[in-house]
Amino acid sequence: MKSINKQSPLIQVNNVFFAYHRRTVLENINLSVHPKDYIAIIGPNGGGKTTLFKLILGLLKPKSGSIQVLGQDPQKKSKHIGYVPQDHHFNRHFPISVMDIVLMGSLSPKKRLFCSQKKNRQKALEILDQLNMANFAQKSMRELSGGQRQRIFIARALMTSPKMLLLDEPTTGIDPKGQTEFYALLEELNKNITILMVSHDMMILSSHVKSVACINRRLFYHDQSEISETMIKSMYPGALTAECPIELISHGLPHRVLKHHHKIGLKND
Repeated sequence: MKSINKQSPLIQVNNVFFAYHRRTVLENINLSVHPKDYIAIIGPNGGGKTTLFKLILGLLKPKSGSIQVLGQDPQKKSKHIGYVPQDHHFNRHFPISVMDIVLMGSLSPKKRLFCSQKKNRQKALEILDQLNMANFAQKSMRELSGGQRQRIFIARALMTSPKMLLLDEPTTGIDPKGQTEFYALLEELNKNITILMVSHDMMILSSHVKSVACINRRLFYHDQSEISETMIKSMYPGALTAECPIELISHGLPHRVLKHHHKIGLKND
C-alpha cells in the first residue's frame, strides 16, 4: 500500500511475512501510518489483526520483511506507542483505584518500581481531566462502567505521551450509549495523536475512522471509511456469522461501498 501523505511515516511495514510454526498468519503486508491517521483494522477471527499489532509493538519479529517505528526497530521506540489490549483480565473485586491504574502507565522496563512521584500524579490528573474522568481519580475501578474503565486504560496508555495509540477491540462489552461517547473521545484524541484500532463494530468504521485496512492474511488498504454488508460478504466467506461476529451497519445510514478486492490473498490494492 502506498500512501499519498507526504509526511514521514510513524510506522512503516514493508513486505512482512509471519507464521506461527508452519501456519502462515500474515503474508506480504505493506502499510504506512502517518501523523494523525485514524485507521480501522478489520477482518475475520484468525486473520492476523492482533498479530500485526504485536509486530508493530516489537513483541514479535517478522519472519521476513521489515517494520520500523519512527525510523527504527519497534522495540527502541515502544514508549511512543500507547497500547490498549483487548483483554485486560481485570479482577473487578481487586481493590485498586483509578489513580493507581493510570500511574502504572509511567512504569518502564528500566524503572519497575511503582512510580508515585508528585509530577507523575499531576500528569495523571491532567490526563484524567482531558478524558473527563478527573472526578473518578480516587474511586475504585470496580465502581466504574465498562466505558469508564476503557477511558482509564487509555489514560494509562497516554502516560508516556505516545505519538500513536493501538486499540484492540476497545468497545467490547460497552453499551451503545457508552460506545457513542467512547468514539467521540477517540475523535477528539485523534486531533493530536495517531490511532490504529482493531474493531468488529461497523458503526465506528462507517462514521469515524479516516481509512480502513482489511486483513485476512493479506492486507488491503482503503482511504474510505464507509463499509457495506455487500463488501464484507464479498471479502470474507463466513462473515456476519458466528465465525466472524462483525456488526452490520445500521440501516438508513448513508455510506459508500469500498472498492471490492478482486480475490482475497492475491495482491494488495
